[in-house]
Amino acid sequence: MVLSLLRGLCLGVDALVKGCGKLAALLMPLLALVVAYEVFSRYVLNAPTIWAFDLSLFMFGYIAALGGAYAQQKRAHINVDILYLQVSHRTRSLFNLVTFALAIFFLILIFKTCLGKYEESIEFDYRRQSEWAPPMFHFWIMMCVASVLFIAQLGRDMLAEACFLFTGHPLIEEVKDEANTEESGDGN
Repeated sequence: MVLSLLRGLCLGVDALVKGCGKLAALLMPLLALVVAYEVFSRYVLNAPTIWAFDLSLFMFGYIAALGGAYAQQKRAHINVDILYLQVSHRTRSLFNLVTFALAIFFLILIFKTCLGKYEESIEFDYRRQSEWAPPMFHFWIMMCVASVLFIAQLGRDMLAEACFLFTGHPLIEEVKDEANTEESGDGN
């Protein structure tokens, strides 16, 4: 009963993080269009925009921050494998628990800082220091959301690692992506 609840929680976090990661990825073509338009406008029309740089900066920030939890889910972050791959699965789980706990602590600090920046940006109407001068509050909201998503993903990963340490069995069987199996040659 408890394990099925934990599995449900983990699958829910997985779905939420995956959905947000995919939505953030949809900003990539929009970012490319904004940059392409700015290049065309600047060099062909000789009429640069006042908004393209700020908009592309915000979009890149959204993509990078909102994609962090999805990258964690896919285990795409940098890992020092020299020691990590030489130890047992249980020892790796211990390494992961310590690493995830430190990351959550850091992300809580980021969340608190961004929440304070959001409140300041509303109170003092903070804007980017540019000719267009767009407001900044939306960026700080997004950073808060990204921090919470990342914390949720790390919490889910900690839960799975702790379950493995106590039971010796994975909480959820990891399903390999087709793209990953083709790259590694395991797709036969």
